[in-house]
Amino acid sequence: MNKTLSQSSLTKSFGVSLPLSTEYPTLKDKELTDKLEETLRKYNVFETDAELRHRMDVLHKINTLYKNWIKEISISKNMPEDVAEKVGGKVCTFGSFRLGVNSQGGDIDTLCIAPRHIDRSDFFTSFAELLKKQPEVQKLLVIEEAFVPVIKTEFDGIELDMLFARLSFSTIPDDLDLKDDTILKNLDQKCVRSLNGCRVTDEILTLVPNVETFRLTLRTIKLWAKKNGIYSNALGFLGGVSWAMLVARICQFYPNAAPSTLVNRFFKVFSQWLWPNSQNNINGCPVILKQMPSFEEMPPYGFPVWDPRINPADKYHLMPIITPAYPQQNSTYNVTYSTRTIMIDEIKRAYETCQEIFNSKCDWNHIFEPRNFFQRYKHYIVLIASTPVKDQFMDWVRLVESKIRHLIQNLEKNQYIGLVHVNPQGFDQIKESKDTEDAVENDESDNNEPRIITTYSTLWFIGIELKQNNEVMDLNLTDIILNFKDMIYKQAQKVLISYPQFDAKYVKRTRLKEYLPLSILKIESKSSKASKIDKMGAENSSTNGSLEHKTKSTNNNLENGDDASNTKSENKDKLFSNRDYLSPSSDSSDLMFVFNQEKNGISRQNSTNSVLSPNLLQKPEFFLDSNSNGSVTNQSKKRSLSPGPDTNTNKKSKEMNYSNSTQALQEHFRKQEELLDSLPIPSTAKLINQQTISAVKNSLRVNISCNKK
Repeated sequence: MNKTLSQSSLTKSFGVSLPLSTEYPTLKDKELTDKLEETLRKYNVFETDAELRHRMDVLHKINTLYKNWIKEISISKNMPEDVAEKVGGKVCTFGSFRLGVNSQGGDIDTLCIAPRHIDRSDFFTSFAELLKKQPEVQKLLVIEEAFVPVIKTEFDGIELDMLFARLSFSTIPDDLDLKDDTILKNLDQKCVRSLNGCRVTDEILTLVPNVETFRLTLRTIKLWAKKNGIYSNALGFLGGVSWAMLVARICQFYPNAAPSTLVNRFFKVFSQWLWPNSQNNINGCPVILKQMPSFEEMPPYGFPVWDPRINPADKYHLMPIITPAYPQQNSTYNVTYSTRTIMIDEIKRAYETCQEIFNSKCDWNHIFEPRNFFQRYKHYIVLIASTPVKDQFMDWVRLVESKIRHLIQNLEKNQYIGLVHVNPQGFDQIKESKDTEDAVENDESDNNEPRIITTYSTLWFIGIELKQNNEVMDLNLTDIILNFKDMIYKQAQKVLISYPQFDAKYVKRTRLKEYLPLSILKIESKSSKASKIDKMGAENSSTNGSLEHKTKSTNNNLENGDDASNTKSENKDKLFSNRDYLSPSSDSSDLMFVFNQEKNGISRQNSTNSVLSPNLLQKPEFFLDSNSNGSVTNQSKKRSLSPGPDTNTNKKSKEMNYSNSTQALQEHFRKQEELLDSLPIPSTAKLINQQTISAVKNSLRVNISCNKK
């Protein structure tokens, strides 16, 4: 009888269902937990006491600064000074710091709460200016037009994300309870979304049976997710609060288990979880920590709540994890089919590793060893966001990153694409180049030396997995890429970003070394490959060293023998001989699409920054032809550029085919040379560097000769 009562009280306290097991940890579980904590310390996921004290000092300074600012603003709005002294104000924390799982060097999420007479515009103008004047502030970025407006700053070495919420109260007491639903009365959507972070964090801590066990388990899951590249809400994976709610649900299922057991059960349960809109189950089941109120019990404030019965759009969510605080929302609405598939695969792989750990076949380090992203796929798309304006570089990067998930969703709709995998890690580059156009325009001046332009760039890599079909695939991604570029350029114009630049390139796996060093790609260079690369001139000099190394690219790179430029020019024979529009072949990984704002068109740009004549580029396309074995084919000839196995012909027929192919190739190269010799000089000669055209022709002849051999 007593056992039944205790189980009933446990059910009322935690979760929406009975626990799966109430067993207590064994001696082996405790030993594995100690080893897990020891492993985590090697990855610096625990803060030292000195670092924690420093964070608390920073929060105290920010809280004091914020309260003094509210007092000054209140007085400026004709409020008596004695009344302004009592209006209060409060800075609260949420996210990882509030949950107690912040790691070394992590940021702090804060919420600045103000009384009703303080406007949001005051916070993002007056308070932002006050922060700039503080000697401890190193960086400051105001993002007022975001879905959740925020000020990002670095105060005394600690990064802060500062949200704002104005309540309908005349004063803000220090003991304000944010879990009380009445504080949402008469608030707008932005204030509610800002408050939701603190309210959800506080609810999670009250819904788990053991806070310390929950924290160690969450530290493990967060580190695992980051190491395996599935930790990014903006790119369609799960963010910190979503992973926290998944861990909290496992703690509810196993209220007495040790962290090592909870980690194992986490991967076991969610590797078998039936999500909505999956192949096995259309309805599925969301993750819910707390019983959702009925329509009659709902607070009368009218905010939208996640409910597929009322909101038709909620039926199509792929991985719903519902926040426990009102208004209940799905924290994973950015998840796509591809990102869900990738996360489930990683969870299944981690569960297999956990089984080996519990069987003493390996240690906890193996669970944090990711697969090599740059060796998983044959085809990649490189997204490059760049700008010469350093102050606006991070604004432009964040804007592009926030829109990449839309590109992923559009790529998923293509009938030939099975999976789209974006690497959440962005790779920064800094390059210097000479502005020769500026020197030509100012040739009348005494000093014609071209000025040096520094370009700041960030690269994202998207892996493409094609569906296994026996038919030849004509994968045309032109419209998808151009629509994405048009979208982000329009957004850049709205937020007043100067000189935004964006490129998208198709790259085969073997050509990734032209964009990243081998140390990041984690591949060893073979002597035979190196000699071949050196002979063909395909080694990109910019990849020698770190990504922060500054390289110089000028308009005379072709004449000076720049290897990367030679590679790019050699690939242009396909452009002139096979098509009247752009289509990257199996070797042309350098295809660039640059938006020409003067002519409102799209043109191809080579490494020398000379734009080819639009007369030669009638229909630019981001084009990839491939069959099931990954070989790229020529769309116009329907002939594979990489020969596949032929098991249905005998030796004699193979020899005849080889002879016929040799004759056909010789005829093909002869026509290429004739076409190259008859190539006219473009009418828009003033836009083109004549020396560059000559160099391109010479490199094309060299390429034809190499292909003959």
